[in-house]
Amino acid sequence: MVTIIVIIFLALLLFSLTKKRESPFLRALLSWLPFASRGRRTSSSGTPPRSLSPEKKVPSNNPPPAEYKDILPPSARENLAQAAKTSPHAQKDRLVGGTVDEAEVRKGLIPFTADYRACSPSTYTPSGFSVEEIKALGDFPDYAELSGVPLPEHYKEFKIETALPRPYRPFRWAYHQTMALTKMENEWWLELEKTYAARIAEREQLFEKYGKLVLNFLPGSELGCKEVMEMALQFLCARYPQYFRLSHTPEKGHVFHNGIVKTETVIKDMHPLHVLLHNVPEDFAVMLRNPEDGKYYFRAGILCSSLGWNVDTKLGLQLKDIHAPIPDYKEKMEFSMDRYFAKLPTSRPIQRGSWGLEIDTPLFMPPGDPHEKHRLHQYPDLSLDRIHLRVDWQTLRRLPLSAAIIFNFKAVFTPITHFRREPKIPALVAHILRHGKRSIMEYKNTWHVEHVALPALEKWAREQVDKGWVEEGWTVGTLEESPWWKGWEEVWREEQGF
Repeated sequence: MVTIIVIIFLALLLFSLTKKRESPFLRALLSWLPFASRGRRTSSSGTPPRSLSPEKKVPSNNPPPAEYKDILPPSARENLAQAAKTSPHAQKDRLVGGTVDEAEVRKGLIPFTADYRACSPSTYTPSGFSVEEIKALGDFPDYAELSGVPLPEHYKEFKIETALPRPYRPFRWAYHQTMALTKMENEWWLELEKTYAARIAEREQLFEKYGKLVLNFLPGSELGCKEVMEMALQFLCARYPQYFRLSHTPEKGHVFHNGIVKTETVIKDMHPLHVLLHNVPEDFAVMLRNPEDGKYYFRAGILCSSLGWNVDTKLGLQLKDIHAPIPDYKEKMEFSMDRYFAKLPTSRPIQRGSWGLEIDTPLFMPPGDPHEKHRLHQYPDLSLDRIHLRVDWQTLRRLPLSAAIIFNFKAVFTPITHFRREPKIPALVAHILRHGKRSIMEYKNTWHVEHVALPALEKWAREQVDKGWVEEGWTVGTLEESPWWKGWEEVWREEQGF
């Protein structure tokens, strides 16, 4: 009894000092107390409300399910009035902005599978914009103002003939399965390179061959698809105005002029995802909030760069089901990802990278593709120059009007022979291949090239120590420069003639 009184006194004292109920140390202490598991935990802006039944005990290492259907995503309505002034086709007299009661929004949410264009003007998206307001904004509104994410600066040095992708090296040690998120660099949301024309042609051929396996959409995704397409084209015109522009005429409406592949796309004549297919060499997945449970589902996408899966195998699935094959996802990431999707604001897009080692440069590999057989064997005659690092550089952002979350990525291939000149990279990659958690490395499918890659990496690591590039006895760990390496930018710029 005395012990409990002392503990209670210490907890109350700590509370009075921190002035925060959500102090991590206080949470840990309170969770140890005998009475801490009874009743409802205090919710905060960082944690969704949780529904706890008094008669049910929840293990301390497994957060109780959140009532996500009661959590609306952060709204950008405060930006509406200003966006109305700067959107060229907006009916400004119908866009006054102001707040809307959340109860009204919940009551009038657009049905999950409904096309917003056919809905009542007084119905709402999850972010609190009415259908009337969305229509009044017109096509290509000022998304920078609406989202709080500014458009990029003009990339004056850029030349498509010599452009290279930034050399992403998203290697981490100690290597655990985490989200590993960082703030998105707005200037680099969509990054072009000299393979642009060839990649656009390859993606168009993939669609001709595979159809709905690489591009498809479900009812209710109309606004999200339109929104991401318009945002992407606005970005290209701002970042690369020497190659792209938008025009508007009463007869054709908006036309996108592509100076690299010499095409003109009449926007109203095709689905938004097809506009992206012909002009943006990146993949996009549109995730929408289901008002029935508040969870996010894959409802539309163009995915020409997936390995072992495709649009057809994932379309319609909830977030947790999409990631079911990933090791440790359910145990370590599911709760965090659901919470992150529920609370992600439009003004804070993020980026991350995933990687693997491949023979050659496979862009799209549906289940059963012949290239999959390479992963089943360690070919004794495999040459080092056929082994490539594949990085899927990904971004995640919420759209302001539809509240859709857009996952997009591009595949970047690099011969691993480049690692020889990159300080600490050979030692770091070799250490991950040698000591990484087996389930994660098996998911990455690196085994089929390790018999050739590992000896080379370890040889280059020793060379770098001998040359003085890396200090003797360096403890392998995530580089300070991650996701790059020390000195990368000078090399990258020189290779492009800057």
